[in-house]
Amino acid sequence: MLDLDQPAPDHRKDALHIVFQRGKLVMDMRSREPCILTDTDLAQNRWEVAREHYIGHWSGQACFAVEIRDICDVDAMRYQAGSLYQLLGRVDDGVFALAGRAAQLLDWQRDHRFCGRCGQQMQIADGERAMACGSCKTLLYPRISPCVIMLITRGDEMLLARNARFPRPMYSSLAGFIEAGESAEDTLRREVREEVGVEVAEIEYFGSQSWPFPNQLMLGYFAEYASGDITPDLDEIAEANWYHPNDLPPVPPPSSIAGQLIQYHCRRVQSR
Repeated sequence: MLDLDQPAPDHRKDALHIVFQRGKLVMDMRSREPCILTDTDLAQNRWEVAREHYIGHWSGQACFAVEIRDICDVDAMRYQAGSLYQLLGRVDDGVFALAGRAAQLLDWQRDHRFCGRCGQQMQIADGERAMACGSCKTLLYPRISPCVIMLITRGDEMLLARNARFPRPMYSSLAGFIEAGESAEDTLRREVREEVGVEVAEIEYFGSQSWPFPNQLMLGYFAEYASGDITPDLDEIAEANWYHPNDLPPVPPPSSIAGQLIQYHCRRVQSR
């Protein structure tokens, strides 16, 4: 488990690393936890660290998010660079969250090198996770974008939709970003109305999931169908329909909160 209370160590001995190179995650394909590399991995491969960010302690060991320069003469049969998506379903939720946190921290550090208020260069603040401007004293904390993801149900059926921008024929629950001044419930009703043209009644909170693509916090809900005919907006939603648990199209894996919502509803139907 990740312990965020532990301060950064004074030394680097026995540290663990989540390593990225040009935005891609470097993985040890022989390991059960392919995204967690060691000091030995960095030293033996002579990887040059361009920048790093302390994450916390993982299983008692200090863990850093690391960006390295170009990889040379690496064992291609062992180490591969790829997407965080490749970890989905391959590692447990804690390891995936650790890698996602590392990616978000490096992206945040990269995107806030200069102060948006006065333009001066920023540095990591002492004693807290923030980028600090020495000139105007602005503090910028890691950005998290809250989203709602909702499974609309009508009795045993659930409303599933195919995103127009998704290349594979995957059907999932609806989702959308919370806008300034909105509650999560307001966003849910607005997004459902905009994307598929229906109204919902009762709303039930399910759970949340950090989703580092790039920095979302997904708030999961169930919502009961109230009225209206499904009318996909055809901009974000290519098609949508009602599906029974016994006749599902391809859906997201249970490692995602969308998959968890669908599986939970299927179990509720089966238990009736």
